[in-house]
Amino acid sequence: MKVNGKHYRTIWVDENNTGIIHIIDQRFLPHEFKVVKLQTSGQMCIAIKEMHVRGAGLLGAAAGYGMYLGALEANESTFDHDIHTIAAQINSTRPTAVNINWAVKRQLSAIKIGKTKKEKIDIALRTAIDIADEDTRYCRQIGLHGLKLIEKIANAKPNSIVNILTHCNAGWLAFVDHGTALSPIYAAREQGIDLHVWVDETRPRNQGSNLTAWELGAQNIKHTIITDNAGGHLMQHGLVDLVLVGSDRTTLTGDVANKTGTYLKALAAKDNNIPFYAALPSSSIDWELHDGYKQIPIEERDAEEVKYVQGYMNGTFQRILISPENSPARNPSFDVTPARLVTGLITERGICEASSKGLLELFPEKNPQHG
Repeated sequence: MKVNGKHYRTIWVDENNTGIIHIIDQRFLPHEFKVVKLQTSGQMCIAIKEMHVRGAGLLGAAAGYGMYLGALEANESTFDHDIHTIAAQINSTRPTAVNINWAVKRQLSAIKIGKTKKEKIDIALRTAIDIADEDTRYCRQIGLHGLKLIEKIANAKPNSIVNILTHCNAGWLAFVDHGTALSPIYAAREQGIDLHVWVDETRPRNQGSNLTAWELGAQNIKHTIITDNAGGHLMQHGLVDLVLVGSDRTTLTGDVANKTGTYLKALAAKDNNIPFYAALPSSSIDWELHDGYKQIPIEERDAEEVKYVQGYMNGTFQRILISPENSPARNPSFDVTPARLVTGLITERGICEASSKGLLELFPEKNPQHG
């Protein structure tokens, strides 16, 4: 996507020094667009854990580049031990997003083929770039598949605007480029479809009001920020045609883990007969899990995120306490929407029902009985 006329990815290798990885530090958006340099695997771990970068696909890419930086750091004589230690550190940063572990496993499998440290470093760099390029390609395909859903709605209500509701941020900032839930919206915009997006603020970190709104505004897409609990009201009054969300981990059976509040949107959509789709690349599918509610680990973040809000005032970022100082708070970062509430899954290979049958039809190689 473009920022002030220049194309950016969310993460990339420095053109002049391959030991430097650039990221967009999302903590400062929408008020400041800040690019930061990372040069160690430890810095990448901090960037992941403290949400300088976030979003399923971007976390996978960040983990891939973190493993590459780890390969640079590892001692030649103890390389295997060192790289597995770094892998464990990266895997421990955030538990819910399966893309992190997926990228780490992919790197470990690729690196072990190398004979010397230099070969291992070269393989790690190529693999990290491949992960990022693949994420971009898959997200574009998700957009083209999801576009068909929006076109169908637009054709059914000619001369009327298509209203889409989304939760959290699953745009290009959450991936390497294009995004998942927003990718069909960008594709529809390219086709000239008249659309409008309801943007959930997504407490407590406000990724909707901070990031999704910023993305849509930069692409000149009509949108309105709403409180997290307003979606059901809008659905009751016929103001939502489609709900599009992302996913940090989807089970083989179609259960979807996404930012807290997604489950409530799915319930409201079901009650009002509104289609609810989750958009995700195959790297976000955990093929070994069958019960999202019981098996997906839910990240519990610092309760301070609930009790404080961060805003921009008089040219500086300020943190403000909004609750009684001594009141306890809880901060589960994700919830699980059961497959029965999901109309379908949008992947890079197409759209399928939220079930093992649907997913294995698109990805037959994942079927244990395949071949």
